[in-house]
Order: sequence, then structure tokens, then C-alpha cells
Amino acid sequence: MRDLLEKASKFLFFTGKGGVGKTSMACATAVGLAETGKRVLLISTDPASNLDEVLETKLKSTPVQVVGVKGLFAMNINPIIAASEYRERMVEPYRGVLPDAAIQQIEEQLSGACTVEIAGFNEFSKFIGDDNAIKNYDHVVLDTAPTGHTLRLLNLPSAWNDFITNNQTGSSCLGPVSGLAEQKVIFEKVVNSLKDPVKTLLVLVSRAESMSFNEANRASGELKELGLTNQHLIINGLFTNNSDDKIACAFAEKSQAAIDAMPDELKALPATNISFRPAGVMGMEALKNICNPKNELINCVDAKEFETKAEEILKKNKPWEAMINDLESEGRGVIMTMGKGGVGKTTMAAMIATELARLGHSVLLSTTDPAAHVANAISEEVPNLQVERIDPKVETERYVSGVIEKNKGKLSSDDMALLEEELRSPCIEEIAVFQAFAKTVSKGNDRFIVLDTAPTGHTLLLLDSTEAYHRQVAKTADDLPEEVKGLLPRIRDPKFTKVLIVALPEATPVHEAEALQNDLRRADIEPYGWIINRSFAVSGTKDPTLQSKGLYEFKYIDEITDALSEKTVLSPWVGEELVGAENLKLLMKGEYQNEKTTGV
Repeated sequence: MRDLLEKASKFLFFTGKGGVGKTSMACATAVGLAETGKRVLLISTDPASNLDEVLETKLKSTPVQVVGVKGLFAMNINPIIAASEYRERMVEPYRGVLPDAAIQQIEEQLSGACTVEIAGFNEFSKFIGDDNAIKNYDHVVLDTAPTGHTLRLLNLPSAWNDFITNNQTGSSCLGPVSGLAEQKVIFEKVVNSLKDPVKTLLVLVSRAESMSFNEANRASGELKELGLTNQHLIINGLFTNNSDDKIACAFAEKSQAAIDAMPDELKALPATNISFRPAGVMGMEALKNICNPKNELINCVDAKEFETKAEEILKKNKPWEAMINDLESEGRGVIMTMGKGGVGKTTMAAMIATELARLGHSVLLSTTDPAAHVANAISEEVPNLQVERIDPKVETERYVSGVIEKNKGKLSSDDMALLEEELRSPCIEEIAVFQAFAKTVSKGNDRFIVLDTAPTGHTLLLLDSTEAYHRQVAKTADDLPEEVKGLLPRIRDPKFTKVLIVALPEATPVHEAEALQNDLRRADIEPYGWIINRSFAVSGTKDPTLQSKGLYEFKYIDEITDALSEKTVLSPWVGEELVGAENLKLLMKGEYQNEKTTGV
């Protein structure tokens, strides 16, 4: 960490997927810089931010002195509120001008993650782009950097034009930034500062996991193309083993294997390794310990008390066998596993499909797993199970080319460039993939359909409002496939469709999953249950450090079972790569004491 602090520039932007620890790493860096005598401003625009908890300081949307650290100031921008205000500024001029269906569509288009990001970008830009606002700070640390999509959008001249009234494609998930036109000069200054390697250091945060490394590598390459070349990698939560506990050995081996297989581009970056901390990095003592690791935090766990608590936790959750029995009760229908990247929804879908097929049901597993390693393995081993792989890249290209073809000759070159950029947003891939899934969903009348990548409430409402918009304004509802038109009624039918939310027992994954559940409820879809995945608390580990991690998990497991879900399954962390029906059986072993599970 000292190397990172010594080369810190004026601006440090932290980026990474939810749950990798970017907030704690941004906080630790800010604390470390302040302890060297620098004045530091820390800003978070993370919708699921727990910055107050990490810093042990009640924050506001303006800088607040952090308790116990001289020279450190922090602020917590709520991007959800900012997005709501942005959305209203965008829509208000069109009320009474466009039909209600068009207004509904615009509002839903501006309800996605992209809008939240651009609104958050607007708020922190007031500090980054105004020299007077930051003249008293040596460093500005931003938790949650803008994506390549947002930065590319801000570089397009047509993004600042009045795009909505001239665009009836229904493709936009972001809308114009013209509502922020007064910020244009500041936005341009922020983007230029981001590209200046003297002023800005981009910090990529990753776990020692293959999927996390691949995502960091993708973000690194995309941002390098945009000129953000000054980059540093933090590998967070690196576990090293000093015991003969089989779970601990497997965890250490998995982490090292992921590092060995890290993409070459990431290996070339200067890197900082942060050791595994069972309770995460919470509170000032832990933050200071990141920069001063000589004072190691000791984890003391009463083994008997731990086992008692684990047994109590298991009693509050359904055994896998009981959940499978519930899922098969209708004898047919659609089962969807939903969750943020990296929580294991593909594996959960494969396991559920395998068990239903083993019980004699006809099952179709539809997966977007790029490697298709789970799908390929189980498709050869389980009777009654058919596997269908949807390639997100192919489906997105097909969808995008169709939209572009319809607009050729109708839009100016600048507007076409904007449309093409908006068609690169994450929301577009979700829509494209789910149009392919819609065809699969319609097959659930006489079998089980298991989907490993389901739509968010935002995407469902976007499809719904797009249909209404086409029908009432553009009169081209026939452009939508019949399967898509019938999609919402099928998904909203609780007897036909059961949605399972997958999360890890940690702060950010749980809070992101809660937001996902709220999003679904906006679309009148009530999740059937939750799956808490990869829990060390019920893994059977005897390693003191991993048991300490289990103690930390109990809080979030209780939060899910007490407040968020009435039907919950708790799955253990296992060491095997979950490929093939036999290994998937490990997840069906409900008791954490099971020898097979503990003997990983």
C-alpha cells in the first residue's frame, strides 16, 4: 500500500464490481494519505455505499471532517436521489407535449443504472471540475469511477442535443445529457483531468478470483482506449493458509490459481496485494491497519459458540431438498436465478436444473455462461436435461444491427453516433439477451425452464413501455416478437414463474440484491426466495480465520432471513470447481457438518 500512497496523484478514481472492496480500499487510501499530513477529500457515488459505516462517521452530501483523522473529509452523494432529480429535469419539458405513453417510456428509460451513473457523475463533477471547490485539498479520492460507456457518451457532440423528441426508436436507456447542459464546461474539464496521467490515477480493485480479474481486465482495456492510461491494480482479500484445514487449503489454492491465470495485461500493471480480512475493512482501526500491517488484527473465535450459531442459522433457512420440492410443486414452469455478477447464479441454475431432471422432470436449462463449462458438463451426464446456450455477444450484435438498420437515413451522422453509443450500454445487452430468453420462456407450458440470467425490473418495464409507445405513437407494435409481447404476463404469474435472488453473505452483495428485489417489485414481480451462496459459516471449516469470516456473515444472513426473504437457502463455500452433476451434489448437502463438504 505504501507504493500506492507514494505515487498518488491529485485525483484517485477507484473502480471495480460490487463486492470486491473498492469502498474499503478507497477509504484506506484516503486515510493513509491523510496520515502523511495531506488534506484529502473522499467522495462516494455508490448507490449501495456503506461509507458512513466504514469511516465510523455520519456523512452528508457536503464534505464532513472524518472522526479521528486530521485532514480527511468525506461526503456521500446519493446517486438515486440525483438520478430522480435528473429524470424530472429531463421529462418536465415534455409533459403535455408528448402522449402519456411516450412520457412513461422516457421515465422508464431514465430509471436504469446508466442514468444513476450519469447523475452521480454530475454531482461529483461539481467538485472535480471546479478548482475553487478543491483548492484546499491535496488529493481527491473517488469511490466508484465512471465507466467507459459514460465517458464515451460525454465526448459525443450530439449527446448535448435535444435527442428525445427526434428519436422514436425506444432504444435509449440513458437519454440525452442536454438537461445538464449548464455543466458542459465542467464535464469536459473532468473528462480531460481523467485522461491526464499526471493528475489522475485509476485504481482497479479485484478479488483473487478469475471472474473478478476478467472484469478488471475488461475495464482496464476499455478505459485505456479512452486515454486513462495511468492505472494501478489492487488484489483485495488475498488469503494465505497456515493450517491443515481442508477448506482453508482449498481457498488458498483457488486464489493462487486465479492469480497464476490472470490476464497478461493485468499482470503488467503495478499491483498492491491486500491480505484477507475476515470482517472486511470496517472502522478506523482496520483502515489504518491496511497501511500499517505490522499491527495485525487478531481474530478470536469460540469454536463451540460458532458451531451453535451456525446450527441456529441453518434452522432459519430451508434445506436445499425442501426448496427443490417447493420449486417442482407445479410440475412445470419457469425458474429464474438473478443476481449481480460473480455471486454464482449460473451455478445455482445448473444445480436446480440437474436436481429437477434427476427427479424425472423434463428440464431446459438456458444459460448465457460464456464458457458454458457448467452447461457442457451437466448436459452429458443427466437424463431429461437439455441445455440451450445463448451467446450474449451474438444476440446483442443482432439486436443492435436491427436498430441501426431501421434508423439509417433518418438520423444525422451526429445523432447516429449517439445512438450507436447508447446501444453499447449494459442495458442494451440485457434487453437483447432477454428477447432471446422470451422465446425460451414461452416453452414452459409442459416442462421446467431454468434461466441463469433473468431481466431486471427496469428492463421488463422498459420492454413494457416500449410496447405501449410503439402501439400508441409509432403504430409499429408488430415489430415486437410475439414472445416478448406475452412475456410480462408469464413472468408476473407466480404459479408459472419463480424468481430466486442469489447473493453472497456480505454487505455490498446483500444491499445490491435488495435493490434488485425492489426493482422487480416495481414491475409487479415478487421474488419467490433467496439463495445465500458461498458461505464460510456453514462450510465446516475449523480454520480460525475462516470461522471469523463466518461470524461476520451471520449479520447479513440474519438480515436476509429476517427482513428480505421468507424462503431462503444457505449454500456452503466448497473448494471443488462446480462442474458436472456429481460436484453439483455438494450444494445439496444441507448440513455444514457433512464430511464430503468439509473434506474439500
